[in-house]
Amino acid sequence: MYIIVMEQFNRITHNPAVMGGKACIRGMRVTVGNILEQLSTGRSIETLLTDFPYLEKEDVLEAMKYAAY
Repeated sequence: MYIIVMEQFNRITHNPAVMGGKACIRGMRVTVGNILEQLSTGRSIETLLTDFPYLEKEDVLEAMKYAAY
């Protein structure tokens, strides 16, 4: 089941050598948790994308979907 679930999230990666294996965005050192923390403080997706230009809107949306799953 885990493999099937992860296939739904092609922007989310898990690598023990990157951030201790936490769920990250496209292999970068940006965790799903970090994105959610930023959003929980009231920051908008647009602000996140301005502050972190290497992120794409689809990255943020997928992080939110992953957390909800």
